[in-house]
Amino acid sequence: MTPRTDSAAALSSTATVADAPRSELLQSVVDVARAIFGAEASSVFLLDEEADELVFQAVSGQGEEFLVGRRFPAGRGIAGWVATSGEPMVVDDLSADPSFDRSLAESTAYVPNALMAAPLISDGRILGVLEVLDPSPQARSGVRELDLLAMFARQAAAALRVITPERVREAEERTVLAGHTLAGPQREDALRLLGSLERLLRGVG
Repeated sequence: MTPRTDSAAALSSTATVADAPRSELLQSVVDVARAIFGAEASSVFLLDEEADELVFQAVSGQGEEFLVGRRFPAGRGIAGWVATSGEPMVVDDLSADPSFDRSLAESTAYVPNALMAAPLISDGRILGVLEVLDPSPQARSGVRELDLLAMFARQAAAALRVITPERVREAEERTVLAGHTLAGPQREDALRLLGSLERLLRGVG
């Protein structure tokens, strides 16, 4: 069964106080994923359900200067398949894979030869997709590595939900009478989740 997707409001219309922590978190996700899997690039797409689109929210490596904020239909390409199915995927030769949307890749100015992708799932909801493009041959050689990417994506999704708008609003309600805005605990909790998984992956990778 395909996990339920979050509403666009929960991800796209983020309160201002959440923007910086979320951006920092997602950039950390793609930077760490790219390093762990020896990839040429890594990206996170978040799902905008109302528009039925995937949105580049963070990019490391090729395309990081201009891809953030770009949208494409949620049903296109391998990222679209992963977002729809809720299953991770690894492709060693994209030229032979019918799910690969070459025209979409060409529009990003980088056409990979191989990729790994995993859904960002938390509490049964698909938040988006994590991709690593042209990972090292060793990183894409088996099920174990794909399982590690899926584990990392789940941890990243859990961290992301720590700083979703609902959590931000709850924190604002608790602190408004004190006259200050959201402090650092939500961001620290999120980054701590990522840090613990990064240490795990580096220890067994």
